[in-house]
Amino acid sequence: MRKTLGIAAAAAALSLASLAAHGQQWPSKPIRYIVPFAAGGTTDVLARLMQPELAKALGQPIVIDNRPGAGGNVGSEVLAKSPPDGYTIGGGTVSSHAINASLYPKMPYDNLRDFEAVALLVKVPNVLVVNLAVPAKNVQELVAYGKANPGRLTCASAGNGTSQHMSCELFKSMTGLDITHVPYKGSAPGMTAVLAGEVSMMFDNATIAVPQIKGGKVRALGVTTATRSPAIPEVPTIAEQGLAGYEVSSWQGVFAPAGTPKDIVSRLNAEIRRILALPEVRQKLLDTGSEPADATPAEFAAFVKADTEKWAKVVKASGAKVE
Repeated sequence: MRKTLGIAAAAAALSLASLAAHGQQWPSKPIRYIVPFAAGGTTDVLARLMQPELAKALGQPIVIDNRPGAGGNVGSEVLAKSPPDGYTIGGGTVSSHAINASLYPKMPYDNLRDFEAVALLVKVPNVLVVNLAVPAKNVQELVAYGKANPGRLTCASAGNGTSQHMSCELFKSMTGLDITHVPYKGSAPGMTAVLAGEVSMMFDNATIAVPQIKGGKVRALGVTTATRSPAIPEVPTIAEQGLAGYEVSSWQGVFAPAGTPKDIVSRLNAEIRRILALPEVRQKLLDTGSEPADATPAEFAAFVKADTEKWAKVVKASGAKVE
């Protein structure tokens, strides 16, 4: 009996020593950061904002790998199927980790089971913007224009299932307008299409929309959240312009493959929260309408679960589906 206990104690000691060594050794090589959208979009901008500070803190390069497509599903599948060793992390959004689970009849991953929630980065309002050639100056005028010109309005998004797409679907269902949805592989190409007049409008993340609004390149008609954005306080909410109850909020976070060691997840969470609290980083985020977040991995995981359930109801009510 004493021999068995001795063996068990030795095994436990070895296990603890192994865990300690693992914690000391990581990271010993570059870390890949998968961005499931095109370069220039919000997920990409946030990754590149954190990249230098995170690399300095961990002592290893952070290599950004853009894998756009299918509303974030392509890159998120790559992340989900990567080794859970702390050397692959990735950006995730309300679309890739909440909306798509209900919108797509067949998903290449389980948004709750196949990932470790690392850190919630920001909450971001979307902003309804139109090409300068569109005559509407506010939501009421856009609705009147759309009803007088059925089928003429087109709406860009960062891809099927994104918050940009669902913002448009909710707007269509509440106004009865005939608007054609045009999905792109990220915010940047979608906004480029609006600027070029290839599409009429877009509900884009404030991170991307605000600089274009302030530069006079597009006209802002309304924000999708329940309250106005401090970055553009002169722009009213869509709800206060006659669409009571209209509300869409986007978010961005960092995930790792399921099974990534808890000590690594905790270290990443601590470093990311520290970076988000840096005055210069925080100000950059606030200037573009993003609200820096602060959550533990457990709090972030609970948030993702609740948002998945919320969006399942919204998707069902809208009737939207993507094959």
